[in-house]
Amino acid sequence: MVYSCAYFHSPSDNLDEAQEQKLDYVCRKLRLHPGQRLLDIGCGWGAFVVHAAKYFGVHAAGITLSKRQAEWAQACVREAGLDATVKIFVCDYRNVPAEPEHYNVIVSIGMAEHVGREELPNYFAIARRLLKPGGVFMNQAIGEGIIPRPGNQANDSFIERYVFPEGDIPPLSILLRSAESSGFEIRDVENLREHYALTLEYWLRRLEAQHSAALAFVNEETYRVWRLYLAGSGHGFRRGHIAVYQTLLTKLDDRGRTALPLTRSDWYRN
Repeated sequence: MVYSCAYFHSPSDNLDEAQEQKLDYVCRKLRLHPGQRLLDIGCGWGAFVVHAAKYFGVHAAGITLSKRQAEWAQACVREAGLDATVKIFVCDYRNVPAEPEHYNVIVSIGMAEHVGREELPNYFAIARRLLKPGGVFMNQAIGEGIIPRPGNQANDSFIERYVFPEGDIPPLSILLRSAESSGFEIRDVENLREHYALTLEYWLRRLEAQHSAALAFVNEETYRVWRLYLAGSGHGFRRGHIAVYQTLLTKLDDRGRTALPLTRSDWYRN
């Protein structure tokens, strides 16, 4: 129940290991430490906020538009004994109150694809408003790759018609311009498309292995739509038609400073 792609140290990693590695890698990129206040925009089923609070000692708030996701995430928080440090809310990111203390860190994994390129400047402006000066925001989102997708007419692709209506995956340049126009400084960009291709292979195999069980929830047509979507998306990531970018942004303080170290070496330290 971990949303978006996993992070593989090796193609032989199993999916559970790789998803936990993804959660840990994002925490390292954000340089989390005990006592920080973290906001997860589009927290999904709650895996990241639970991991960040459990292993890095942060106080986390997760928001989602899905009541079912919120209920699942709240149950995970209770099971982990993190009720005092993790809160889950059903809330639109545009309605998050700008609390006086603000957040040290904001993360959003696999949510910006649903914002739309026209709204990206406002999306980033809201995230920046919620951050303390010197704070960091890591946004992970799918974007167009450098190889054009064949036959992909606007608003008429298979995915847009049957899977994610009104979804939008603009090229990286549009996302970065939107972030900068909102006042963020770009500190790091990493493309993890090979990791998403591996993740989709696992998801596809698991779905096919549970064909009969899946039909207890959906009809055969819906099953085939998602089977084709997983297979086609995996091909897109392998071929370079689509990519997934982790973008690390910072809000400078009034003297142009951040709290970031000079190198990335701490991301890879055991």
